[in-house]
Amino acid sequence: MCELLGITATAPVDVSFSFSDFAQRGGRTGPHADGWGLALFHQGFARTFLDERPASSSPLATFLRDNPVETQLAVAHIRKKTRGESRLANTHPFVRVFGGRHLVFAHNGTLVHVRERPLARETPIGDTDSEHAFCWLLERLRDAFAGELPDDPDRLGRAVFDLANDLGSDGIFNVLISDGRFLFARCGDNLVHIVRRFPLGHATLADEELRVDYTQVLRGPGSVAVVATSPLTRDEEWVRATPGTLWVFHDGALVRTFEGLPEAAHVAATAWRPGAPSPT
Repeated sequence: MCELLGITATAPVDVSFSFSDFAQRGGRTGPHADGWGLALFHQGFARTFLDERPASSSPLATFLRDNPVETQLAVAHIRKKTRGESRLANTHPFVRVFGGRHLVFAHNGTLVHVRERPLARETPIGDTDSEHAFCWLLERLRDAFAGELPDDPDRLGRAVFDLANDLGSDGIFNVLISDGRFLFARCGDNLVHIVRRFPLGHATLADEELRVDYTQVLRGPGSVAVVATSPLTRDEEWVRATPGTLWVFHDGALVRTFEGLPEAAHVAATAWRPGAPSPT
């Protein structure tokens, strides 16, 4: 399956320190060679970079590592396809407009029967189960919040939590969702996070022999929260989510946790995965 990366910070930061290691899993240290994407928020606008080529050998990914863009919130994805060909239309993160802001969505997992959920207004551009799930979720959010997403993490978080549990009942649903203010991270089977606070130290990237000085990333008081499918550093303590958990991050901090339900663990243990016989 795919891998996810989300970053949110108190102040604009250089995200290349995490993206560099993450990108190596896209074809060099991992099998996720079917495309990658990165969304960098500036207030409510997401500057999005997509490539159907492996992240580890993509000239665009190299350019972004060599010419970093500072941001307070980023969502990245590297893809190992299960449904849908390797093309830009199937590359995460997917982006739609909601209330004058970009809403960004990246998914890891397979939702076997999601296409049986009818869509009334949103139309997928590609042919992945992930984009169909995003369109379904977006329609439900438009029904619940007609003009604008609320700025209350409890109210909005509860809505995302309930909808993610609904979708997650059909398979593995690890997902990152953001409107440029909040970063929602839902664990289907694998998700970890870490919050780094000032004063910052050093760490070694998990997939490269590279030691990072975090004082060059966040210059001054504040914090940086990083969410990923698996830890990106070797010598830091990452927090692992239980299946069904939804974390809500804002400005580099974890502000709300919706605990996973028992049935989510059962889904994670029994869900269909790539390589298994095709579900009927």
